[in-house]
Amino acid sequence: MLLLIAIANVSWHLWGHPTGLSSAHPTDGGPVDTVLATLSLIFVDGRIYPMFAFLFGYGMVQFARSRAGRGTPDQSIGRMLVRRHIWLIVFGFVHALLLFNGDVLGAYGLAGLVLGGIFFRRTDRTLKIVSWVFAGLLALFALLAGAMAALMLLLPSEVKDEITASMAAQSGSLTDAFSGQSNYVLAALARGGMWLVSTPATLLMLTFPLAIVLGWLAARRGLLEAPADHRRTLARIAVWGILIGAVGALPDALVFAGVLPLPEMIAWAFSGVNAVTGVAGGIGYAALFGLLALRIGSAPGVIGRAVAGIGRRSLSFYLLQSVVFAPLLTAWGFGLGQHIGTTGAFAIAVAVWILSLVLAIVLDAQNRRGPAEVLLRRLTYGRDDPAR
Repeated sequence: MLLLIAIANVSWHLWGHPTGLSSAHPTDGGPVDTVLATLSLIFVDGRIYPMFAFLFGYGMVQFARSRAGRGTPDQSIGRMLVRRHIWLIVFGFVHALLLFNGDVLGAYGLAGLVLGGIFFRRTDRTLKIVSWVFAGLLALFALLAGAMAALMLLLPSEVKDEITASMAAQSGSLTDAFSGQSNYVLAALARGGMWLVSTPATLLMLTFPLAIVLGWLAARRGLLEAPADHRRTLARIAVWGILIGAVGALPDALVFAGVLPLPEMIAWAFSGVNAVTGVAGGIGYAALFGLLALRIGSAPGVIGRAVAGIGRRSLSFYLLQSVVFAPLLTAWGFGLGQHIGTTGAFAIAVAVWILSLVLAIVLDAQNRRGPAEVLLRRLTYGRDDPAR
């Protein structure tokens, strides 16, 4: 999963390339770049963050359940969850300010804080209703986006030409504003400002809230802890989720590849469909990895143990990706992002994940947690730490 998120994030560190308005992938690459970017749009982009949101919600239930099993009072568990989410917001802001404008830790923390305070202790029936409401609103947004795009085609030719020219002038400016800024202080201010806007906006877009609530429901059934008991359910979720996610992303991918000749001014017409099906795709991946864990069993081997070691330190290794990507690729660092395309960027993403494997093996040998996990745990427990 950390490999997929590395692939999803690395293109945001490129700069000096035209990107269009529907993704961060450069549009000036060769055939291999185009194929890789198209595959990423179908199977990775917009699917990985909902996947982590689903797992984040799943983890909230695991956290509360494990503390309750140790005799921790409900009030203490509630305080720990609140502290955990507040500190995730802080982690996210620092991450964005220092390195990466696309941080999602803050969005997870804010969603956990708001949704957790309102719905976390509700019944399964209530959560199912909430999830259907969120899904319905996302579907409504998809329909409205498509209808608005169709109406824009009815505008006079002069107006459409002006809109197209304005959008062409902004092509690539989104990544350039953050990764193409050679002054680190100005880049940090831009990243911080973007984070302050995008973090609550992500919550309002409802993809994260929907995935988190579905994660709660899945955790209450123990889908991932006991995959052998839910093999058929996980298989259905994996097959249909990934299939729906891929089909929903296909129009945007075809637009990017130039196969679907959609006018540039309405290139976002299928963005709503992409968003709502992205939740299905993300949860499908989580189910697939649950089945993979069942297949591997209790003797995973060296590589399997290393991959599991990354998972136990997912926060640290997520941040490590930015620690490598940002200085290496952005203009305020070594500036490599101006000189490579999608293929080179994905190769760097894979290399960072392999580095994470090596570090996970070393940390496992030393029986050490990840540094970010240690810090977050101390901040989360506070006065409620059972070791006190």
